[in-house]
Amino acid sequence: MRIALAQINPTVGALEANAARVIEGIGVAAAAGADIVAFPELVISGYPPEDLLLKDHFLAQCWSALLEVAGATRDLCALVGVPVAEGNAIYNAAAVLAGGRVAGICRKICLPNYAVFDEKRYFTPGGRTGIVDLGGTHVG
Repeated sequence: MRIALAQINPTVGALEANAARVIEGIGVAAAAGADIVAFPELVISGYPPEDLLLKDHFLAQCWSALLEVAGATRDLCALVGVPVAEGNAIYNAAAVLAGGRVAGICRKICLPNYAVFDEKRYFTPGGRTGIVDLGGTHVG
């Protein structure tokens, strides 16, 4: 299994530009023969999105941008950082994108809350680690 790391620098709140950078990174990784490409934490929203996470329309736009990115995953799997709203909870999550769709969501469990980190103010911790089956190989 060939894994690529896409070290890109997203801009907080620039969802369309961030999604375009991710789609470009997916293309570069696919051309290099990668099976999986991993992107930074909260790459869709930019990090740290802080009080933008309190706006429902922002979270909805993040999800729409993620679905656009998912369409670029025809040839490989991408792990893409995105805030995800579920009911009254917001998660700092990694979306597993494959086959042009969202194949799974892994929610961050350990939220830092010291120095410059204030994740417990915005996010609910996930309950368990994510394991995804990629063509018969279990990836966590």
